[in-house]
Amino acid sequence: MVGRENPREDLKLVIEDGSSRLQEGRSIIIFPQKTRSEVLEVSTFNSLGIKLAKKNNAYVVPVAIMSNAWTIGKKIKELGKLDTTKIVRFAFGKPMKVENSGTEEHQKVINFIKEKFTEWNCSDLIKE
Repeated sequence: MVGRENPREDLKLVIEDGSSRLQEGRSIIIFPQKTRSEVLEVSTFNSLGIKLAKKNNAYVVPVAIMSNAWTIGKKIKELGKLDTTKIVRFAFGKPMKVENSGTEEHQKVINFIKEKFTEWNCSDLIKE
């Protein structure tokens, strides 16, 4: 788990530990938004997953998740209430190889997530 306070150390940790896990044949999920949020903050998306995939010649699979049924807790973020009237949605995109710098693939991940939010009538939660 990355600490969110030192991007350079986070990158080093993800690349080292992630590479080891990929070499063991394990899959890795990396959430590009810094933290759980009530909106999709595109400007905060990092490219750690893209960099890890590139270094290890692995595929990137975009994943869009709408989990606003689980609210953010007041004291501890992960201890929010569950609203069982809301639908949790998720979708997987097509796997892709990282070419060149990975900028194009990073944008494709962002575009996939934004498209799904629009499809799910949640485009009002997208913040550029």
